[in-house]
Formats: sequence, C-alpha cells, structure tokens
Amino acid sequence: MKQSPRLPVAVLVATLVVLAWSGVSPKDRFTWFLEVLPVLIAAPVLVTTRKRFPLTPLLTVLLFLHGVILMVGGKYTYAEVPAGFWVRDALGLARNHYDRLGHFAQGFVPAILAREVLLRTSPLRQGKWLFALVTSVCLAFSAFYELIEWWTAVATGEAAEAFLGTQGDVWDSQWDMFLALTGALCAQVALARLHDRQLGPPGGAGAGPEFTGP
Repeated sequence: MKQSPRLPVAVLVATLVVLAWSGVSPKDRFTWFLEVLPVLIAAPVLVTTRKRFPLTPLLTVLLFLHGVILMVGGKYTYAEVPAGFWVRDALGLARNHYDRLGHFAQGFVPAILAREVLLRTSPLRQGKWLFALVTSVCLAFSAFYELIEWWTAVATGEAAEAFLGTQGDVWDSQWDMFLALTGALCAQVALARLHDRQLGPPGGAGAGPEFTGP
C-alpha cells in the first residue's frame, strides 16, 4: 500500500505549526529545547530520506502524534501539562501523569518504527523473533533515554529538574521503562496486521523501495 504523497507534506506542515506554537513562551526554554530535540533531529532526517525510504502511512501518522506529545510536553513541561491536571482531578490521582503518556508512546511508536526498518532491511519476517527483537529494541531505547536524562541532570544540575519530571516519585525511571515496554507490546499486538498490509508481501513493493544506503 503506497501512501499518498500529500500525507508526508501535510504531516510536515502540521509538525512545523505545532513546533512554532510550542516555542512561543514555553514554561522553561531549556526544557523546551530538550523535549523537542528529537523532533528537531527526526524531521530533517525523514525529509531527506523520504524518497529512498518512504514510510508507511501508519508510521508517518504515529511519528507525528509522538512528536505532538513531545512538543506539548516541551511547552508546559511534562509535570504541568493542563490535560494532565484535568485527568488527575477527574480520576483523583496524586500527580500529573502526562509524562506516563509520553513514555508509553516512547515504546508504542518506536515499536512500529523498529518493525518497519527490520522487515524492510533485514532477513527477518513476521513471527516470534521479530516480536521479541522489536520489544527488546524499544526497551533498550527507553533505558538509554533514562541514561540521557541522568547525564543531562549531572551536567546541568537544577536546570534539568523540569526535564526529568520525576514529581517526587523515586520509582519514576522504572515506571518510564515499564510503560515503554507496555507500549511496545500493545503496538505490536494491536497494529501488526494493519502494518503488514501497508508493507505488502515480503519482498514486495510495500511502502516503497528497499533502503539501499547512501
């Protein structure tokens, strides 16, 4: 299933609009930069590789939604996103759980990304080994992100407090990795069949040409 050429353009424009909005008077400029940095890195990479490695519509939309989560968190800081306060008050929770959503997405979206890259560039095919490897990649990425947060905190001290967003939870890092793991599992269970249809048969055209490198 080939995606419409309009979808990547629409997603790019929408991403730039949300990015501009998030950058207007954010709660903390340093935190904003740290939170949106993945978007600032990923967007140019996806634009420059769009012809050699066009993504499936599913992955394109998921990457956009993940970017929105990051950019909203960057504008307000994860601990002070208004929607998180609404959910906290409605459910009687003890903290703002918007960061939990972010870390669930940190497993959910990369699972489809890893799945697409592996199916299109390696001998792996659908099955238990693909499922296990994708899950492991997502969990490893989540753990590495926790290391990045640690290194940032060590290097910048109190300036990184909003970026860490622990909100006093001593198990915050463990929760983050657990939610990323849960997201990776949920994405594969819920979306694997749709993703396979968009990729097409093994060895087929799928979303576009196989990646051949630079």
